[in-house]
Amino acid sequence: MLETRNICLEVEGEEEPLFLLNNINFCVPKGHFMAIVGPSGCGKTTLLKSIAGIMATTSGSFFWEGRDLAEEGDFKPYEIGYVPQFSIAYDELTVDESIECSARLRVKGDEDEINDLIDSVLEETGLTEIADRQVKRLSGGQKRRLALAMELVSHPRVLLCDEVTSGLDPRSEREIVELLHNLSRKEGRIVISVTHSLAQMELYDSIMVLVKGNLAYHGSPGAMIHYFGVQHVEDVYPQLSLREPEEWSQSWLKHRADYYRRMESEHVEKYRLMGQEPPAEGEGAGEDEEEEEETPSFFCQFFHLLKRRFTILARDKTQLILQLVMIIVFPILVALFSSKGQEQLHNLTDQAGNDIAAEVQQQQTIAETRAKVGSAQSGIIMFEIILLGLMGSNNSAREIAGERQIMEKEKFAGTKTSAYISSKLVYLAVLVLVQSLWMYLFVQYFWPLRGDTWNHLGFLLLANAAMTTVCLGISANCKNPDQASLLSIYLVGFQLPLSGAVLALPSMIESVTQPFISAYWAWSGSVMGLDNDVLKAVNGIVQTTFSEISLCHVVLAVHVVVGIVLAYIGARRERWE
Repeated sequence: MLETRNICLEVEGEEEPLFLLNNINFCVPKGHFMAIVGPSGCGKTTLLKSIAGIMATTSGSFFWEGRDLAEEGDFKPYEIGYVPQFSIAYDELTVDESIECSARLRVKGDEDEINDLIDSVLEETGLTEIADRQVKRLSGGQKRRLALAMELVSHPRVLLCDEVTSGLDPRSEREIVELLHNLSRKEGRIVISVTHSLAQMELYDSIMVLVKGNLAYHGSPGAMIHYFGVQHVEDVYPQLSLREPEEWSQSWLKHRADYYRRMESEHVEKYRLMGQEPPAEGEGAGEDEEEEEETPSFFCQFFHLLKRRFTILARDKTQLILQLVMIIVFPILVALFSSKGQEQLHNLTDQAGNDIAAEVQQQQTIAETRAKVGSAQSGIIMFEIILLGLMGSNNSAREIAGERQIMEKEKFAGTKTSAYISSKLVYLAVLVLVQSLWMYLFVQYFWPLRGDTWNHLGFLLLANAAMTTVCLGISANCKNPDQASLLSIYLVGFQLPLSGAVLALPSMIESVTQPFISAYWAWSGSVMGLDNDVLKAVNGIVQTTFSEISLCHVVLAVHVVVGIVLAYIGARRERWE
């Protein structure tokens, strides 16, 4: 049995506190199908999220099978399923792949057990015939079925559904309600569905009516018309406006016992008409009460998350083409400047002539050559780093923010944050390695670096990795992908002017901004690895002070670590819509 006692959720108002939920009390027996209805803004979704533990209540208690969820531990991931309003599947995956990934993240079992589970869920939700169809090609009703299928892999004892019939045609709506009804008749499962529709009320075991956070009614569908004194169920909403919400709540408390007895009697009768006995309270939902299920290990979740991410990349033509274009075009842009400062490197000498005018002319030529070579060497290195920064921003700016709701849903179902972030880091590490290595090899072929090439490659990798991880941290802490993309672009945009590579900053500003500019440290470390003559040429035209190579390594490594920490902290924080 699921029971609530005096549930209240209070928020700050302009003049006085507002109650989103006000003294909510109800009981739902096992094997029960309940609808939560009411006018817009009455607290339906708020109550559902409070039951799930997504929203914290101000006071009151939830009890599951006699267990106080606040005092004795919340729902276990396998005990509860939550189907939100938004889509919880990736468009690029097929129906079968989506259900399989959900099962791999939630359920322990060998290959045969998982395959049997997937087949069973596909059949139960009527998705077998379209198992190979991509999610983006599904109809609204099929997506709702998929969302339910992805929850059923763990055999939840309580299934919470938020507006799963919203936007569907009448036929599809009825099919979904009938499916939910059937699911409530298996394994003693409680199914609670938030809906704005008053159709198909006869399929529910009970209807809960909320009005401005107050419980106005909770009883059988047949008794609802009598309770509200109307002739048709559609007249219930207008009737609610005839009293204050608190009056409806007080009225319900007076009549609750009688209507609960009727609801219980009708519930038992429905099961007997089906030739079944209603599930007894205290019985497990097909599992030994003493045997606690566990979610798959970190490594299992990590592997399947990583596999899924590369599958999505391979099928996302837009992102794949963008990645290929950047990897191919950006090095070409750098190579366009490959002739700069190369052909005259041998003239960097201080030979003296017998003729004073000739000597002055020669020194002037040498100074111009030094300036040309120094400018080209410094500029091309910074150009590589800035372009890799753009790649890093594109790699991860939307990586978490763009799938935030899916991630929250999977965390709710037992996916470990550490496994999720680790899979992202390995995926991004592959991108960083390919991008940086190709940039290095391509540019090196056309513009051989006059210095320590391995040192330069290391800084290209670190520059890309630093920007990628920092933008991943931004993505994990932003409300939406557009905000994350905008902040990441700003971050890359300020790298060049604040690096001091073009114009030296005032020393006071430089000391404040420099630690945060990864481009400066990668550029500075690469320049310090140049040949002595070339380094002198760069020093002749750049006023910014260069840092030691070892310090550059340390600071860029710190950037990477900070980005990873920010990503982990942001991913752990709950951010439901």
